[in-house]
Amino acid sequence: MKTNAAVLEAFNTPWRVVELDLDAPGEGEVLLEFIASGLCHSDESIRKGLFGSARLPMIGGHEGSGIVRAVGKNVRGIKEGDHVVCSFRPSCGHCDYCNAGKSYLCNESANSLIGCLPGGHFRFHKDGVDYGANSMLGTFSQFAVVSEISCLVVDKDIPLETLAILGCAVPTGWGAAVNAAQVRPGDIVVVIGAGGVGLNACQGAAHAGAAQIIVVDPVASKLEAAPIFGATGGFTSTDEAKDYVKSLRQGGADHVILSAGVGGLAEAGIAMLRKGGVLTVAALGDPAKYRLDLALSPLVMGNISIRGSALGTSHIRTDLYKLLDLYRAGRLKLDELVSQTYTLNEINTGFDDLLSGRNLRGVILHGTH
Repeated sequence: MKTNAAVLEAFNTPWRVVELDLDAPGEGEVLLEFIASGLCHSDESIRKGLFGSARLPMIGGHEGSGIVRAVGKNVRGIKEGDHVVCSFRPSCGHCDYCNAGKSYLCNESANSLIGCLPGGHFRFHKDGVDYGANSMLGTFSQFAVVSEISCLVVDKDIPLETLAILGCAVPTGWGAAVNAAQVRPGDIVVVIGAGGVGLNACQGAAHAGAAQIIVVDPVASKLEAAPIFGATGGFTSTDEAKDYVKSLRQGGADHVILSAGVGGLAEAGIAMLRKGGVLTVAALGDPAKYRLDLALSPLVMGNISIRGSALGTSHIRTDLYKLLDLYRAGRLKLDELVSQTYTLNEINTGFDDLLSGRNLRGVILHGTH
């Protein structure tokens, strides 16, 4: 069949919408019609060539929801007509990490920047050239063939337009606070960056019982929105936030969650921690600039910890349904996160809005269903 998709054929060029040939689903694969796809900084980083191992040409998009239109052989637990949310990290269920309850480290994610499915299969083609799909998904295509290990079936009572951001931003941010940082009741939490991941880190910290949740972001509109998601205060710079945080009773924050991939912010975050505090890094950035440069002795003497968090350290096949239950109970904000929607042909405008800070989360709507 044919499908329209936004693709990268060279680094540092705009997204281009083209028509591609799409294979039928093979064994363990499903054909999805994507209804909605979130716009995330990670796709922009690929466009800029910051992830050197990314293979082009590639269909973008790693956050999306859709409807199953066909299933391949030996697919289990997924049938035609099901609504699904796709996770940008697959969960194969049988590698060492999945068996240890650490599906966020699933070995199959090694194909994410290559864009092939398990077994090395490419399902998108144009003029004899194989096109990869970001994170084995390619949610910037209206139709896609994806592996069953990337799909989670969800009930049909929640609109797919709402569910799209559950594939990346929500579990990454929420889980960074709940699973990785393990925020506890009464803790003081600083969240650096108030985009899709950072605002969900606020929600996770609030659910975990944090006493104060302080957000740092230079964009005034994001600071104004942050209290909706649990923030108790906000600052436009880490310097301003540091003076306030260090003045608190315990002399600093229990946790700093870094959700912005900008150089220098990790050091600024560590400077806001009290003794025994934890920096949780939940953002990707330019590897040449997004680095740590600090003396290690103060970390030792202060018992400071630094943790990375992929997909919010979430076991997505259980955590996603917890998040849905929280949404149904009115305790998780999803609709409020999507501040603008776009058509596929407006994708470059959507990324311009993302980079300028005009959006909390932008979502592409592929059409009616």
